[in-house]
Amino acid sequence: MKYLLAISGAFLMAACSPQATSEPAPIEKAAPSTHPVSGLQVIPLTVRTDEGEHQFDVEVARSREEQARGLMFRTELGPNEGMIFIRNPPDVASFWMKNTPLPLDIIFVDPDGTIINIAANTPPYSLDSVSAEGITGTVFEIVGGRAAELGIEAGDTVEY
Repeated sequence: MKYLLAISGAFLMAACSPQATSEPAPIEKAAPSTHPVSGLQVIPLTVRTDEGEHQFDVEVARSREEQARGLMFRTELGPNEGMIFIRNPPDVASFWMKNTPLPLDIIFVDPDGTIINIAANTPPYSLDSVSAEGITGTVFEIVGGRAAELGIEAGDTVEY
């Protein structure tokens, strides 16, 4: 009997508590995430192609130092991961693969979010320069060959 009374009392207390309302709890905005290796902020990025949308989680290289390091020395990059380099002010961007062991697709994006050109499967450790074919607002790097695999090409749009 004591056991039954204790359960009944607990039920009544739970039913009367503020948590037992029909209003949903407020949704808290998630804190920005950071990449465990680089320590850079990670944000979502969408590429829109004629075939559909492709979602990526990208590290944001903002400072000169972050942009100079980029993906150097990195030995892993997931198929839906990447890094963006925000060019401020926009310019004709040029990149190389010094100290970068992974082949990359380097995607040059104009200030309005349209892909200008793609340097596909850039060779690891190469000191050869790959450049944009126009004024660049953002450079987006992903695993080499991934752009072709997803049908990403010049004229598609990037949003983050």
